[in-house]
Amino acid sequence: MGMKSDKTLIVKGKRLDGRGAEDMRPIKITAGVIKQADGSCEVQFGETKVIAAVYGPKKVLPRRYEESTRAYLKVYYFMAAFATSERNRPGPSRRSTEISKVIKESLANAVDLDKYPQTEISVYIEVTNANAGTRTAAINAASVALVDAGIEMRDIVTSVAAGKVEGQVILDLMQDEDNFGQADLPVAILPRTNEISLIQMDGDMTPDEVKKAFGMCIKACQKIAKLQREAIVNKYKQEGGNNDE
Repeated sequence: MGMKSDKTLIVKGKRLDGRGAEDMRPIKITAGVIKQADGSCEVQFGETKVIAAVYGPKKVLPRRYEESTRAYLKVYYFMAAFATSERNRPGPSRRSTEISKVIKESLANAVDLDKYPQTEISVYIEVTNANAGTRTAAINAASVALVDAGIEMRDIVTSVAAGKVEGQVILDLMQDEDNFGQADLPVAILPRTNEISLIQMDGDMTPDEVKKAFGMCIKACQKIAKLQREAIVNKYKQEGGNNDE
C-alpha cells in the first residue's frame, strides 16, 4: 500500500472500472469444479480467479500432527506461476505461507473439528489469476469447498476487503487501488451472526474510516454469502438432475 500512482484512481466519484465506492466487482461462484476432490469451488472476483479443493477427513500424515480430540486442518495457499504479469517462482513463499496461516485461522472458527478426531482435512487453494483480493476470494472458495466436501460447519465463512484510495473509503479493491491506495482492510465473518473470523489492516485509516470500511464489508459479505449458498444448491440440483437420467 501507499506507492505513488501516476494516474488518478477516482474521477468524478467513479473508479477506473466504473464502479462507485460501495460496488463490488462481478462475482461468480461455482461449486464442484474438481471431480477428484472431496469438495471444490472456483471463485471469480472481477479478474481475480481462485480454485479451492478439499480432501478428507482422511488419515493424518505425518502422524505427529494427529490430534486425539479433533481434526488437523491443513491449508495451502499458492499462486500459479502464470497468475501475475511477472512469473512467480515455484514453491511456497513467505507471503503464501502467511496467507495460508491467515486463511486456516479464519476457517477454523467455523469448521466443527471436534467431529473428526484423529483425522486430517486438507484445503488446497490456487490463485489462477491475480488482480487483488486473492486472500478474500480464497476464503470464500475454501469455505464453499468444505461444505461441498460434507464437512460440518457452524456457518459458512464469507470474506471481502475494503480500503482507502485518494482519501475515500471504497469496497473490493482492484489491483491499481491495492497497489497505490492508502489502506487495505480484509474482513471475514460468519454471516448468520456477523461474528468476525478475520480482520487485518495494511496502511492508515482513521477510526471513523475503519468503522465505515468495516460496515461496508459486513453488508457486502451478506451478499456474497447468498451467492455461496446458491452455488452449493446449484451443484446439488445438477447432481440430482444427472441422477434422474
